Amino acid sequence: MAESVAFDLASQVVGKLGSLALQKVALAWGVDSDLDDLKDALSAIQALILDAEEQKSNNRQITDWLRKLKKALYEAEDVLDDFEYEALRRKVAKGGSITKQVHSFFSTSNPLSFRFKMGRKMMNLKERLDKIAADKSKFNLTERAVVVDTTHLVHRKREMTHSYVDASNIIGRDHDKENIVSILMPSISGEQENVSVIPIIGIGGMGKTALAKLVYNDGRVVKHFDKRMWVCVSDEDNEIETLTKKILISATMGGTGTLSMDQFQNLRFSLAEFSMDELQTQLRNALDDKRYLLVLDDVWNSDREKWLKLKELLMGGAGGSKIVVTTRKKSVASVMGTFPAQELKGLPHEDCQSLFLKCAFKDGQGKQYPNLVKIGNQIVKKCGGVPLAVRSLGGLLYSKLEERDWELVRDNEIWTLEEKDDGILPALKLSYDELPSHLKSCFVFCSMFPKDYEFNNLVLIRLWMARGLIQPSSHNQELEDIGNQCIIELCSRSFFQDVQDEKVFVWFKMHDLVHDLALSMKKIESKEVEDASITDNVPEQILALLQKKNNIRTIWFPYRRIRATAEYVGTCSSRFKYMRVLDLRATYFEELPSSIGNMKHLRFLDISGNKMIKKLPASICKLYLLQTLSFKECTELEELPRDMGNLINLRCLEITTKQRAWPRKGNGLACLTSLCWLLIEECNHVEFMFEGLQNLTALRSLVITNCPSLVSLPPIVKHLPALEALMISDCEMFNFMDEDGDEENDIQGISCRLRSLMIMDLPKLEALPRWIIQGLAASTLHHLRITSCHKFKALPESLENLTSLLKLKIHDCPKLSTLSGGVHRLTTLKVLSINACPELSKRCKPEIGEDWHKIAHVPEIYIDGEAIKSTTNN
Repeated sequence: MAESVAFDLASQVVGKLGSLALQKVALAWGVDSDLDDLKDALSAIQALILDAEEQKSNNRQITDWLRKLKKALYEAEDVLDDFEYEALRRKVAKGGSITKQVHSFFSTSNPLSFRFKMGRKMMNLKERLDKIAADKSKFNLTERAVVVDTTHLVHRKREMTHSYVDASNIIGRDHDKENIVSILMPSISGEQENVSVIPIIGIGGMGKTALAKLVYNDGRVVKHFDKRMWVCVSDEDNEIETLTKKILISATMGGTGTLSMDQFQNLRFSLAEFSMDELQTQLRNALDDKRYLLVLDDVWNSDREKWLKLKELLMGGAGGSKIVVTTRKKSVASVMGTFPAQELKGLPHEDCQSLFLKCAFKDGQGKQYPNLVKIGNQIVKKCGGVPLAVRSLGGLLYSKLEERDWELVRDNEIWTLEEKDDGILPALKLSYDELPSHLKSCFVFCSMFPKDYEFNNLVLIRLWMARGLIQPSSHNQELEDIGNQCIIELCSRSFFQDVQDEKVFVWFKMHDLVHDLALSMKKIESKEVEDASITDNVPEQILALLQKKNNIRTIWFPYRRIRATAEYVGTCSSRFKYMRVLDLRATYFEELPSSIGNMKHLRFLDISGNKMIKKLPASICKLYLLQTLSFKECTELEELPRDMGNLINLRCLEITTKQRAWPRKGNGLACLTSLCWLLIEECNHVEFMFEGLQNLTALRSLVITNCPSLVSLPPIVKHLPALEALMISDCEMFNFMDEDGDEENDIQGISCRLRSLMIMDLPKLEALPRWIIQGLAASTLHHLRITSCHKFKALPESLENLTSLLKLKIHDCPKLSTLSGGVHRLTTLKVLSINACPELSKRCKPEIGEDWHKIAHVPEIYIDGEAIKSTTNN
């Protein structure tokens, strides 16, 4: 049996106990022997967990034993975080490294009371753990060898998929798709009704949503309808007002979703204030005389009266408007449908087998393993024709080439248990059971979010980090890289889906059946601590909820619509001293209470979108464990706290401030040497970057947006050794400046390994900086995007130096009239997109354009939104 969440938690704690920094601190405090005793006790218990997990289904007392153990492990985690906090505090106070300072400081200055308190905590913990371990004889638990697998993510490394729905990944639904498209088109359906409704019904996991997306994105459908809207309904949306808001948001975004996520959240927030009459007026204005297609995905409510009210609101469109409804319930189809329901049956076995092999093997690899294909065929038969089950098990077996691994899936006892929801849940549960323990913890954490929630990869990874679910590996990987591999692995097993890659961010969702699985596992695995996701907007109800809890580690508001007060923040800081994640986005108060500094275990703090806050308390700089801090979109914030440099554990920082210049003295941003992500947004008065940028040697992503006074970046940016992504947008005065001096030596000295460069809305930019085209970045750059740079005139001839370039996008650069001669030597280029560049588009016309021969080798070419197929083999 694969390791459990409890095993993962024990591994995390044992790993922390073994860290060199913690051992040195414990030695200086004189509690090193207590630390060793605690580690021995934990290691002994960890060896019992695997056997206990296997026996718990038949013995309630073992379940209680595991619950007590997990509670003790969480307390151990808190104690070790106390150590880490104190070590960082001492490092900040004395300067220099912990190694150099710890002995001289602790031996003379540390209060004996603190030493005594920590020693007492560890001794009490050890006594509890010894007591728990002593019960092993009562339950006949046996120790097993603990082998920590740190290679699975490396060996099973996969690539993220890149689109909401890839037609090549949908197998066996061509007939269903054509049938629905024909109903939507006027030649078959006629235009007798103002609005017609086509239901798609089928059990969970059958592919209703995927089919609806194929129809929604079909070129014929896109051209036929003036407006397309997509709304995820789910079983939680029973009110007409809620649905109307969702439809309005989709109508505003357009068929392809033209709003950024921040714009989307702001629109959602503003609509929260509208009355039903105002919403009705807005909706009718949006649909007025337009032939529209509306997809209502995952509808559960079959209340005819509510449906008729909603349909009445949707009558303002032109004749021939259509509504497609996906649902599991036939009663919904009968109430809503004006056309016969399109019922999705299970996929034929041959199609299921093709889908399974596509998920389980790399291209063509299956032919080399006929025995595995035979076993796979037997596994597929157990999936009942349900695509989600097939994909999940195929992903589970990906790259596993031992017959024994496949036989264990085929012969698992879960298939003999009572099946729920037509066989889909056993397959998902089996896939969950086989997850490594740390992936189980990451997956279960996602149960906190509501159904149909759209995850952001960077935010989710930072939340996992804050909760301690991602730990450093022996391969010297950054935490963010480990988190990204976790997401890719969960995607490959169909725990995440609907992946949309925007290069800076990746968005994805959970199927509702997968969300049900996460919730059920949360009830079993993680009842000892609370990760709270609150969708309510009433402060009194929020405070009432908080008063009932005492073990909250996370508070998250998925829809950014909380009206939090200073009292609310005060409640959090006084009641939840071990909280790791605090979400205060889009709140409304002028000053963050200084009591925030008491939350010393906090690792994630987000106050972005607060349009009133003017000052951050100095105490925020005492949150030494903080990894993520965001105050972007805080447009009234006067200045940064003076001692920001004290936050030496910070990995992600997002800034909006009114100040004109960065602090030149004290503990400034240049001290944040662990920083990996830096976002500077809406800093309207800042003209130059802060001094000491070269100290940020761990910085991987630098994003600067909407800073109209910013003149340039310092030349030192090209020497940042870890920098992989640079995005600059909406900066009216900005232009790149190349450093004066010996050009050849200057280029050779560049250490930047840029992989992605996005330049957007820079009206003064005329050319790319020399260091990108001729320096080390030239051999590492994968993605280059230049958008809305109206003075940009030419791509350099040396563009051919970009020997790793995969995607080149040039949009809205009207003065760019030709491609450089070096483009035809970009043999790695896979995608070229040119849009709103009139002269350039003309020169790149297939076969007849003067520059066509330069780009004909590129596999994917898009010109002014039209997909162009190259006739020349690459």
